Amino acid sequence: MVVVMKKEASESQVARVLGKIEDLGLTAHLSRGKIRTIVGVVGDNSSVECSTFECLAGVERVVPLLGPFKLASRDFKKENTVFSIDGAQIGGKRVIVMAGPCAVEGKDQIIQSALAVKKAGAVALRGGAFKPRTSPYSFQGLGEEGLKLLAVARDMAGLAVVTEVTTPEQVALVAQYADVLQVGARNMQNFALLHAVGEAHKPVLLKRGLSSTIEEFLNAAEYILSHNNPRVILCERGIRTFETYTRNTLDINAIPVLKSLSHLPVMVDPSHGTGKREYVAAVSRAAIAAGADGLIIEVHPDPENALSDGAQSLRPEEFESLMNELRPVAEAVGRTL
Repeated sequence: MVVVMKKEASESQVARVLGKIEDLGLTAHLSRGKIRTIVGVVGDNSSVECSTFECLAGVERVVPLLGPFKLASRDFKKENTVFSIDGAQIGGKRVIVMAGPCAVEGKDQIIQSALAVKKAGAVALRGGAFKPRTSPYSFQGLGEEGLKLLAVARDMAGLAVVTEVTTPEQVALVAQYADVLQVGARNMQNFALLHAVGEAHKPVLLKRGLSSTIEEFLNAAEYILSHNNPRVILCERGIRTFETYTRNTLDINAIPVLKSLSHLPVMVDPSHGTGKREYVAAVSRAAIAAGADGLIIEVHPDPENALSDGAQSLRPEEFESLMNELRPVAEAVGRTL
């Protein structure tokens, strides 16, 4: 359930509600909006009557939440969640773009990529140091050395870094270098990892699983939110269907559905969604038109010789051209890029 406080509610009245929740053996999640303060009551509260809180001073109303995900729900928070990634706001009017290679392969490659995507207008550098791959014989990443190279590139280009973490044990290490922790599609329901990134209290980019429903996706986000980490970005990256001509089937439907069900920002990965660079531009335009708050795009200075995902990676000049194409699309739907 959600306890909605009156506009004029005092700090002591809010504290009384928090104390009551704790007395009941439940967990409170506080959300301070521009107009009202909202307190989420998390845990098995099926036996708790709304009147338990309605009688407390400063409480305007109590709203039962019947859905499986609570903290991620629009019922919990009506306004969009907006937060900063190294100075760039996500979830607001601006559509942000994260870009870079699938994997960090070496110093020259990642620095060249960082400078190119920064010049074109990206706000964050993506690049994998730990790479969970379908085949055990594929390139698995440079590990901590890759993280150090990302840090060097970040300092040179002035970009935030988003990189994937694949196990709970890696979280502390990756958090030393990354501005955003990415949970990949294959780990969307790795619940130990979701708990760990939630406890790290860094922004988390959560990718939708290959065959996951939207409800499962939002429940995965709930794990992170339950650790009082509200900075979660939902990323639609394509799902597995019967179609094999593209790598995945990008679910454009998911963008407005997620925006209606949840207050969390929504990004789209058109690179994994298509698997072919020639389709990335069209799908990027479509994503912004459908309401996406951001894009994460693979860019490599030499895609033909990339160690992973070269076929879906844009060349720097192609990325710069795409950014120019996207600006009028964003403006047409009342956004900026």
